Amino acid sequence: MADPSSYRPRPGEIPDSPGVYRFRDEHRRVIYVGKAKSLRQRLANYFQDVANLHPRTRTMVTTAASVEWTVVSTEVEALQLEYSWIKEYDPRFNVKYRDDKSYPYLAVTMNEEFPRVQVMRGQKKKGVRYFGPYGHAWAIRDTVDLLLRVFPVRTCSAGVFKNAARTGRPCLLGYIGKCSAPCVGRITPDDHWDLADEFCDFMAGRTGTYLRRLERQMAEAAEEMEYERAARLRDDIGALKKAMEKSAVVLADATDADLIAVAEDELEAAVQIFHVRGGRVRGQRGWVTDKVEEITTGALVEHALQQLYGEESGDAVPKEVLVPALPDPVEPVQQWLTERRGSGVSLRIPQRGDKKALMETVQRNAQQALVLHKTKRASDLTTRSRALEEIAEALDLDSAPLRIECYDISHLQGDDVVASMVVFEDGLARKSEYRRFQIKGFEGQDDVRSMHEVITRRFRRYLAEKEKTGEWADGEDLSDGDRTTTGADTTENGAAPTENGAAPTRGPALADEPALADGPAFKDDDGRPKRFAYPPQLVVVDGGQPQVAAAQRALDDLGIDDIAVCGLAKRLEEVWLPREDDPVVLPRTSEGLYLLQRVRDEAHRFAITYQRAKRAKRFRSSPLDDVPGLGETRKQALIKHFGSVKKLRSATIDQICEVPGIGRKTAETVAVALARATPAAPAVNTATGEIMDDDDGVPETTADAPGEPVTAGTPDERRGQER
Repeated sequence: MADPSSYRPRPGEIPDSPGVYRFRDEHRRVIYVGKAKSLRQRLANYFQDVANLHPRTRTMVTTAASVEWTVVSTEVEALQLEYSWIKEYDPRFNVKYRDDKSYPYLAVTMNEEFPRVQVMRGQKKKGVRYFGPYGHAWAIRDTVDLLLRVFPVRTCSAGVFKNAARTGRPCLLGYIGKCSAPCVGRITPDDHWDLADEFCDFMAGRTGTYLRRLERQMAEAAEEMEYERAARLRDDIGALKKAMEKSAVVLADATDADLIAVAEDELEAAVQIFHVRGGRVRGQRGWVTDKVEEITTGALVEHALQQLYGEESGDAVPKEVLVPALPDPVEPVQQWLTERRGSGVSLRIPQRGDKKALMETVQRNAQQALVLHKTKRASDLTTRSRALEEIAEALDLDSAPLRIECYDISHLQGDDVVASMVVFEDGLARKSEYRRFQIKGFEGQDDVRSMHEVITRRFRRYLAEKEKTGEWADGEDLSDGDRTTTGADTTENGAAPTENGAAPTRGPALADEPALADGPAFKDDDGRPKRFAYPPQLVVVDGGQPQVAAAQRALDDLGIDDIAVCGLAKRLEEVWLPREDDPVVLPRTSEGLYLLQRVRDEAHRFAITYQRAKRAKRFRSSPLDDVPGLGETRKQALIKHFGSVKKLRSATIDQICEVPGIGRKTAETVAVALARATPAAPAVNTATGEIMDDDDGVPETTADAPGEPVTAGTPDERRGQER
């Protein structure tokens, strides 16, 4: 590992002008390429104290052994040179988008004497016009089959074409009218080239001209009573319209645009591109990349633009490119795109209307692509095995942690404090093992105390199960048990129902302990699996040093010393260990780090889902819920009759008896319950500052509108207060 100061350029050596720089390692391999408006200012950022650098940048500068640069005249030239060098050197620390598949294109070989329509993949060739890319090759073939009625362009290979020319007999498509048969001289080379050019124009979105021409010819044929010809033209028009229907209109103004969306997390990013031509989506593609450098969304967009248009020119670069974030600075990129196209290109963020709505669709596709990529990655057995081995090595464990439990605390400004426990076995989520906890030991917000309570309660139950089976001969008396609530239900042993409401069950045992898993130690008297009987090899907490220390202290208090503990902090994805002052920084490309991140994110999702559900139930509560024998139907009847709980509270018993289905005894019970209940504090309309009472429609007091109540702050602010 090199010290950056050992190869730092002397003061005054670096010019204060635009340029491109390269970091090389000790073997002279280029490991990073970057561009800058001012080389002096940019490179100075790399040679500051390494402790102040982002971990990924720190890894790059300590891997490098030298730096060199090239001065250019403008930022546009720097952008072009950076793209060329990234393509040439393939540096390991640069963002490199990778296709998860080779997308097929519809290609027309306009560089041949008799242009051919075909499906092509891979590197683009000069003189060939491309349309797409498409998700599936069969979609291209269906479209071409429809268009050949109107544009009978050659589709056969060179061998078939030469054989037909030699024998003087065209192929089947020539006989059925879906090829103009240039192989046997039915059409001249120039006319066939014009036919192929018209085919390209139609595919490029200029459809109205051909439809109007065919409709005019059909009308003329009908007037001349050439009904067979008119019928053929009618069928041709139908074929063109059917081909157009395969790509629905998304932008009404026949816009030519590319829409680029980015979905990202701390480690990876997915890019999705929709190619819109003539207002219709003509193609779609996507890439995924590892974020091996500290990078913003705008920089990800810039790299995507380089890869997308680096080899393109002319109409392949659309007039409009819509992105989620603009590169910084945006002017050089926009000028570069303009030069590639040969005319003005608008690079902007859509703000309203159809384009913004379509961008949201592209964004959803990008998010799904990232989730799908992570799912495929997680489902690979070899990858999971490597991840567990890397975790064991990084945390100095005796063996791979086949069972990992992760805990997270969630609350809204100290209210409705809950915790989650998720379980991963052999690198895969075991949702039937998930548990949810309510924090009961204290009131208010304290993540450290909450973590200590949850770990204590979970492993106290584990020790109690061991004591019952005789495995814990000298254990403390744990007969008081433990309880946790799961929203509407309360279950013993801290167990929560699964997400679909089914009773939790334990899955198959891990491979190294089949006897224990199947034996009586893990079964209740009725044969059902015990909920907290199986211990993890690793406990992961969502947080840094304080949360890790609290979890370890809870295990120490219980006398458990054979379970490892670590924490994953969100800010820099650092792994913290108990009684360690410095975190463990796993490599950016580590599968172990990816697995820990996925476990942590799943615990956070499960916790915040429970917390929101619990909060929503509390908001929907009503004093009438505590009236014995009063069902939902009669509660709604009372609210409908009086209009609000406030008016019901002020009603007399005789007035309550007037409600259909309410007898005097029930009316007395309702009156007593409402008299004992403390009226809720008035809600505040944050938009106007107006104090609202029950008559203004507070949600929890109306049967027809059981939604969220008015609370302080905007929706975005309320989401930001959740943890």
